[in-house]
Amino acid sequence: MNTNWERSRRSWLARNRLALISAAAIAAYAIFVEWVWGWPVLLRQWAEIGVGPVLSALALLVATYFIRCYRIHDYFPGETRGRFLSLFRVTQVHNLLNIMLPFRAGETSFPLLMRSEFGVPLVRGTAALFVMRLLDLHALLTVAAVGLVAGRGQGAIGWVLWLIAFLSPLAFFLMKEKALTVMRRFAPAKAGPHLDEVAAGLPIGIPAFLRAWAMTMLNWAVKVVVLAWVLAIMGVAPLAASFGGALGGELSSVLPVHAPAGVGTYAAAIVAGAVSFGASADQATLETLGRASVNAHLMVIVSAVAGTMLSLLLRPTA
Repeated sequence: MNTNWERSRRSWLARNRLALISAAAIAAYAIFVEWVWGWPVLLRQWAEIGVGPVLSALALLVATYFIRCYRIHDYFPGETRGRFLSLFRVTQVHNLLNIMLPFRAGETSFPLLMRSEFGVPLVRGTAALFVMRLLDLHALLTVAAVGLVAGRGQGAIGWVLWLIAFLSPLAFFLMKEKALTVMRRFAPAKAGPHLDEVAAGLPIGIPAFLRAWAMTMLNWAVKVVVLAWVLAIMGVAPLAASFGGALGGELSSVLPVHAPAGVGTYAAAIVAGAVSFGASADQATLETLGRASVNAHLMVIVSAVAGTMLSLLLRPTA
């Protein structure tokens, strides 16, 4: 009798492990926000912005999580076919852990979750994550470079250099077969299976790569525009400074130097980005930037929690 009960309990835990992890992460975030800032303070600050803009911004930020999920779904079509909602939950748990843990330690959850939920080998999942993170970083840097080239009046030479940088991922992808061939030639024989998994973690062909690249650019374009809009509403000026602040904050979120939940690092990066793109450095402006950067950061955190809660509500039918 006890044996059957134990088996039933283990089976229930196995079926619902991702939901339990999601619920625990949401609870941890709610406690964290209350401890660091306080929910009443957060809601009072957002009330000053306006319910409409806040809800619109949160909805658009949550929409970017579906774009990210589709990118991974397209990356692993065989393993995730017919299980988009399960994959959405995986991506949301990964996102929450990534924000919560310092120094990008949450990244390790992605290959582990992909293996446990979809049977994707660890090496393959890690290789895919590495490619996607390189595309993320490239997207943010190239968008930031647009402002730098346009602002400094570099002319044709500056734009040619920008175009080369923009197209560089495609050039590197076209060289992947030669790189893998060289690696197989010099690597030990026992490393062969691992290299095969690395190759499997790369896009299958140019169309798959272009889709992943396009989804990456779309995801970051939406997120940066939304955050720039929020910063502008909260008094960050000129508009270029709002975009610079949004880019700075998001760049800090993909780089290894990342505090737990981005506390301090995200807001500081917004201020630095805004000043770099034209915001004044006087005391009054810096105070406005400080308040706006904290509010924008809180909006990103709440959108991550909202996305995870949505993933719990959208339960897979099978």
